[in-house]
This record gives sequence, structure tokens and C-alpha cells, in this order.
Amino acid sequence: MAGLFGHIRLDGKASLQQTRTLTGAALDALLSWRPRPGAAITVSDASGALYRARLIGVEEGRARLLVFEEAGALNKDPFREIYLLQALPEKERMELIIQKTTELGVTHIIPFGSKRSISLEQREARQGKSHRWQDIALNAARQSRGFFIPVVLPYRTFEDALDTVKDAGFKIALWERPGISGIKTVLRDKALYDAEKIAILSGPEGGLGEDEMDRAASCGFTAVSLGQRVLRAETAPIIAIGLLSYELEQ
Repeated sequence: MAGLFGHIRLDGKASLQQTRTLTGAALDALLSWRPRPGAAITVSDASGALYRARLIGVEEGRARLLVFEEAGALNKDPFREIYLLQALPEKERMELIIQKTTELGVTHIIPFGSKRSISLEQREARQGKSHRWQDIALNAARQSRGFFIPVVLPYRTFEDALDTVKDAGFKIALWERPGISGIKTVLRDKALYDAEKIAILSGPEGGLGEDEMDRAASCGFTAVSLGQRVLRAETAPIIAIGLLSYELEQ
């Protein structure tokens, strides 16, 4: 769980109606949420319990929180980082993907260019909104009461996206072709539960090309199907992250 952006960890065991002072790394994590006094934020304590805490105020070098509500517990160890490699879609679809997969527990989102996708240059020429992607993740994390903020990495090539997750212990690629195993079957693989870093590769409208899928397979990705329906580019990753998150919480 180390390194999750925005994860506020309290020292020791927390209790309700307790006031806590944050400094150092915990303060930096708090400030990444850009909170205002009175804002409620999810924090964890040394035991892994989650709490809602209200920001009392921020001074130079420190902040004070009031712990006011229990909010469950962190997932069982190991905590798994979930990377979504997403071929860049057109229009507002990337924003929707970021918002919904954030609500479902993704930790990192990597937009990339593929043969059938729009390029970032083309996207920016039509509608320059990629600078908002991290803000969209932040707002979605706030809305869903998350305890971390997913990181939206810079747009990159297909090869660079694959290289970013070369150390992932479990990798699947969404690919609609006859004879491919369904995601439900693949998610039962023991490798999923042993992996601390998971990667899901999702293509553009029309899907990944044969050569792109071959390259992904050579990097350890297993092709999986989401069923018989033909899904939009923004629908497939949302379903896949949702199924993955549900499976890991069992």
C-alpha cells in the first residue's frame, strides 16, 4: 500500500472524537486532496481501520483532523495496485472512464495511443481537456469516499504503456474474439490473488489489432472476453474494473 497517492495514514490506533495532528508525509497526503476546513476525508490507522475525519484547520507545517465516523477496513493484504491501460477514446469518453473506474478502485490509469485510437495531438486540437484528467480522478475519489487518489499518468505509446506494467503479476487484455476465455474464468486464476500489481489493457473502438494483441501476449497479457455483446470503448474497462474489484473483495 506504500506510495498510494493521497493515502492519509494515522500513527497508532484511532478512536472516535479524537483530534489528530498531521505533519510530514501525512500532511502532504492530506494536501493532495485540496481540502477546505470542514471537509470530510477518509483516513486509515495503524491497524488498517478506515475512518472519516473532518479537517479542523491547516497551519504552516501541520493540520488538525477530528475523527468522527468508522468507515470499514482496508482490503486484505496484499493491497493490490490496479493499473488500467486505456487506448485514448474520443470526446468525453476518457473523462467517463476515469470517473467510473476511480469509483471502482483503480489506482493508476495510463492513456496510450494505438492504431485505431485517436492521438492526444488530435484530441487536443479538437477539445483540449487532458489537463483535467487528474482533477476528474480527484473529484471522483472525493465523491466515492476513497482513501487514495488514482494517478492518471501522461499519455504514451502502446509500447511504453506495456513497459510501465512489465512487473505486474497478473495481466489481462480485453479482446472480443471467438474462442477466447471469459473474464469470469480468468479471474479465478490463483495468480490474481498472489499479485500485488494488476494490469488491464483496454483498446479503442474496434478493439486492439492482431499485431497489438500479439505484442501484449508476448508481454504476459492474457486475452479475455466480456461476453457476447459488443461494448463501447468506455463501457468495457468500467465493467472489467468492476468485476475485478468485486472478485478481490470476496
